[in-house]
Amino acid sequence: MAMTMTGEVQLPATREVVYAKLNDPEILKACIPGCEELIMDSPTDFAATVVSKIGPVKAKFKGKVHLTDLDPPNGYKISGEGDGGVAGFAKGGASVTLTEKDGGTLLTYNVEAQIGGKLAQLGQRLVNGAAKKTADDFFKNFAATVGGAPAA
Repeated sequence: MAMTMTGEVQLPATREVVYAKLNDPEILKACIPGCEELIMDSPTDFAATVVSKIGPVKAKFKGKVHLTDLDPPNGYKISGEGDGGVAGFAKGGASVTLTEKDGGTLLTYNVEAQIGGKLAQLGQRLVNGAAKKTADDFFKNFAATVGGAPAA
């Protein structure tokens, strides 16, 4: 099952500050819902363990995340994949763009993801709703670390 999500968040910090926080494994670990472990293997590679519950299916995903097209402080592309055992798999990528706006930074994201296994059998509406909530929670948490509330 394929999913696409887009969104933006206005943050009260410079692009340089936002970009640095987007590359800080401790900040990311604190912001990712269900993240148990996030280890920076290199400046562009992370290993992650995330617990996620979608409807009746709860799974622990272990996966890798890779950053490409690094363009500090303007953004990057992030891609990754995770294996949740019998629950299924998830893989995808996102482009993150940072632009100056209203004395701060506008973070814009475009996500494309695919899931398979039991998770895909739950139905697109349930999975899309859970994925959107996870993305919203991440950016709410991230905005709090930057020092402001997320914009709609």
